[in-house]
Amino acid sequence: MKRDIEKYLLEWKNRADRKVLLVRGARQVGKTYSVRSLGKQFDNYLEVNFEENKDIHTFFSKTLSPTDIIKNLSLYYQQSIIPGKTLLFFDEIQANPDAIRSLRFFYEKLPELHLVAAGSLLEFALADISSFGVGRIESFFMYPMNFFEYLNAIGAKDLVQLIKESGIDKPINEVIHNKILDHLRTYHLIGGLPEVVRTYINGKDIIQCQSILDNLILGYTDDFAKYKLTSSPLVLDEVFKSIALQAGNKFKYSNISKDKSSIYKTALDLLVKAGIAYKIYHTSAQGLPLGAQIKANKFKVVMFDTGIYQRISKLDLSSFAVLDYNNLINKGSLSELYVCNELISAGNVRTKPEVFYWHRESRGSNAEIDYIISVAGKIIPIEVKSGTRGAMQSLHLFLKERNLNKGVRFSGENYAIYDNIHAVPAYAVSNIYNINL
Repeated sequence: MKRDIEKYLLEWKNRADRKVLLVRGARQVGKTYSVRSLGKQFDNYLEVNFEENKDIHTFFSKTLSPTDIIKNLSLYYQQSIIPGKTLLFFDEIQANPDAIRSLRFFYEKLPELHLVAAGSLLEFALADISSFGVGRIESFFMYPMNFFEYLNAIGAKDLVQLIKESGIDKPINEVIHNKILDHLRTYHLIGGLPEVVRTYINGKDIIQCQSILDNLILGYTDDFAKYKLTSSPLVLDEVFKSIALQAGNKFKYSNISKDKSSIYKTALDLLVKAGIAYKIYHTSAQGLPLGAQIKANKFKVVMFDTGIYQRISKLDLSSFAVLDYNNLINKGSLSELYVCNELISAGNVRTKPEVFYWHRESRGSNAEIDYIISVAGKIIPIEVKSGTRGAMQSLHLFLKERNLNKGVRFSGENYAIYDNIHAVPAYAVSNIYNINL
């Protein structure tokens, strides 16, 4: 299953000024698979897994010299490591902090060697290292498969190209439009974790996909216990479930418990740091940058995958199956969560996502914009709604108050324009950075 990040990995390979590369993302999003695919572009490929093989840790505890390290690795694995011809991959590097510390020296003393590192819960290990290769290490951020990647995986590449070429002045034929919405409904259910997508491709069995999702959820909890982090699995489970229950709304610790909010704050921060949830901060959006106008105590929390979300929220699959997309989009927060994840995955692979929201809570004048992003120096407010003009009062109000020219509404409707609001079908979220606004 080809991933979008692979083109960036190939560009990194061919750059003369490349740095050591760190691939960051939640567990099971496909980091190892994509690096292995890159390895096929080299004469030699060596994968070093620090969780599977504890013996190699000693190579890093005694020295951080790249020359000595690759000599020992070459002898241990009986494989040549040739700068310029070998891709060296340090997987599960969070299991060996000394290996993380060594990365900066590979850039300084052996820059011609292609070195990629990745790992689960890597953010926790990085936080414990006081000096970490600033200016010497490049990061790529990886997420679950987005909708375009999903369509490519199921053999619908022609639909991806059609959507990319579509727009306000080039809407998609209504029959094809509805066909794509059917694919989107399935994607909402199974999400974009590669193991689940692969299971669906092999058997088209939604129930089996749900079982895989349940096992993955257990795996995330086990990870936290394994690394002995500062929150118990029980507390993490409480917060995980509360993220689903509070989806689409301002997150409140008091909705979990009236007491001990600090332990829930710690647990939420761990889930965010692990990449399996995102904090979407409120911004006043009076100008750019949007991140300079946030309220740190006012945020929504979005789960990183629709499949994981629907399992935790115990979505009724039978009722889901008979709803058309415009009815579905008003059922809970699944479509809103999907749009956020698409916005994040379509952003810059080299930086952490920047998606915000806006909410005015005042008597007689309550208004909310689901998401706010910046595109080409412009503030773009976004709503996720069904296809009616009357559902856009908040968007019209926001545009007027901020003196903005355009807003976007994602729904099951085909392309349309309502005054200064572009209606865009939900399957085309990734086009947001290419729409002429």
